[in-house]
Amino acid sequence: MNEEGRGPSAEPLLALIGEHLESIRTALDDAQHALLLTRLKALAEASPGDGMAVRRALQGVRLALRQLPFGHPVRTMVDGVRLVAAPPGPQAVTEALKLVDLLAAPGGAPVPEPEPQAVPEAVPEAAPAVDPADRGDRAADPLLREPALSAAEATARCGGAPPPELIRLPDPPNGDRYPEFQFPAGGGTPYEVVLEVNRLLMAEVDPRGAAAWWYGGNSWLSGPPVSLLGRMRDHELVGAATALVEGE
Repeated sequence: MNEEGRGPSAEPLLALIGEHLESIRTALDDAQHALLLTRLKALAEASPGDGMAVRRALQGVRLALRQLPFGHPVRTMVDGVRLVAAPPGPQAVTEALKLVDLLAAPGGAPVPEPEPQAVPEAVPEAAPAVDPADRGDRAADPLLREPALSAAEATARCGGAPPPELIRLPDPPNGDRYPEFQFPAGGGTPYEVVLEVNRLLMAEVDPRGAAAWWYGGNSWLSGPPVSLLGRMRDHELVGAATALVEGE
């Protein structure tokens, strides 16, 4: 395949992360930042000679980066699924290790000369900050604002315990929520294509990342995947998810 047909490889993506460390840390909440750090550590610990292990670890990094807001340069690169990414090379492992050290630093990036006097002022505001979902503040969490079924409703629709592939979003004050798009509007069990895509997106491990894929813009599909259920052939939705996951 010529260079024109290739999308960004792993190394340019990791380099772009390095260029935007501060804005990434600002855009992600603590849980999302921790997830990205965990995924980068998995990439850094992958054996450089095991191409499949490196590719799978990079998949996890890509999914974690989809928590970034639309328009962020790194999110834009990750969302460019129309292009086919080159397989990650051994250098990706080395670059990931550098990013782990940088992102693990206070504030998400090394601060050469911290100002002690700024700490006391920041503590009173930062202390009460919690995840919007933990407060039941759905207005502050776009994923929790989307139509969803309760755990009891999802169980009834599935005829038993919902399969692990279904996206389940924790909402402590109100109970778990299962995004409604995963089920046919007229009733019935979950869409098979949704379960297949969710398996590719590792929804059981990263439900918010999987939900963000369904609700987010997609250059290959020319619209949010959730809006295309029932209007597009199943294999095209699966293909779009596969392009993101495999990067080839």
